[in-house]
Amino acid sequence: MALTGKLTKNLVENLGAGRHGDGGGLYLVVDPSGARRWIVRVVVKGQKNRNGAPLRTDFGLGGADVVTLNQARERALEYRRMAKQGLNPRFNARQEVPTFEEVAQQVHIDRMPTWKNAKHGQQWINTLRDYAFPKIGRMPVDSIGQPEVMMCLAPIWTEKHETARRLAQRIKTVLDVARSKGFRSGENPVTAIKDAQALPKVKAKPKHHKAMRWQDVPDFYASLRGRNAMAAKALMFTCLTGSRTGEVLGLRWAEIDVEARLWTCPAERMKTGEEHRVPLTNEMLGIMEPLRALNSDYVFEGQKRNKPLSNMSMLMLLRRMNVAGVTVHGFRSTFRDWASEVANAPREVAELSLSHQVGSDVERAYARSDLLEKRRILMDRWSRYVSEANCDVIELVHGIRE
Repeated sequence: MALTGKLTKNLVENLGAGRHGDGGGLYLVVDPSGARRWIVRVVVKGQKNRNGAPLRTDFGLGGADVVTLNQARERALEYRRMAKQGLNPRFNARQEVPTFEEVAQQVHIDRMPTWKNAKHGQQWINTLRDYAFPKIGRMPVDSIGQPEVMMCLAPIWTEKHETARRLAQRIKTVLDVARSKGFRSGENPVTAIKDAQALPKVKAKPKHHKAMRWQDVPDFYASLRGRNAMAAKALMFTCLTGSRTGEVLGLRWAEIDVEARLWTCPAERMKTGEEHRVPLTNEMLGIMEPLRALNSDYVFEGQKRNKPLSNMSMLMLLRRMNVAGVTVHGFRSTFRDWASEVANAPREVAELSLSHQVGSDVERAYARSDLLEKRRILMDRWSRYVSEANCDVIELVHGIRE
């Protein structure tokens, strides 16, 4: 015969945040995030807590999306029977607790729709596969504490600090999800390790993309003009716009408004996750317009029909041109140096031109404008400097400050 209580299946699925009793010490806990889990409160006969009072404690029974109401009642009854016999359920109950790897793989699957791209999602699980699964992957997720986490982090903390930092964050996420499903309790060991400063401080060395001097860009750009390869066209456009490689290679004709002289890169293709408008100059339009004849979805089509150039195409072009010590991404830094040293552009105008976020969250909340017209003046000046051999490099852009 089925056990009964105050809750129903409908209530379990729809109750709001809080702790909701079913009776007999069984509770449904609904987090503000909407996650639902079962806990049972029991008093262990004959055992006392540190204050000498009867030992009353809570035990997780699993997430409500995995454990049904009847299953939770049956497990709660089992725990109460143990407690009445003087047996602490923490050491005597049988629980089907998943392993760390099982939870991690499920987290990866659940978050697939949120990854910016497939590569990012694969990197997330690969870090755990390489550095966590060999050591703690087969352990029940509720048995992982600080020593186990330290086994994963300590060997690579100084040698591969950035990787270790990301690994720590991903282990923390897996353990947090396990706790929300009722498979763990207490503080996350990753948080405890951080608070205790158990790992040494590592001063991260900033990695800068190697950039060309702005003084050398006009000659380099002129050499690109003499090439017919699609990679050369894309690199010219990249130099002029200061955009990221992926933004340029993924550029579709549908994002271009020739009449408004504007390229609107959608939020899903931006690193910041926000739509970015790029003012188009005569030189930029001159690069693109002849490419319309290809009748492709992409402005810079690759070797396969209606597919963009590969991510390595522009970098390989630099190598074929024997341009040493320069990366494609570095042209963003080149533009930024020129904007500051030559154009004397206000910081917010130059930073917004590179789609960088400027100011605090509060400042951005009030600064709704993307300063498009001021950026248009700056980009036009940069475009003319890069593409016109007789450009006077010390002329200032007075209009930017108007």
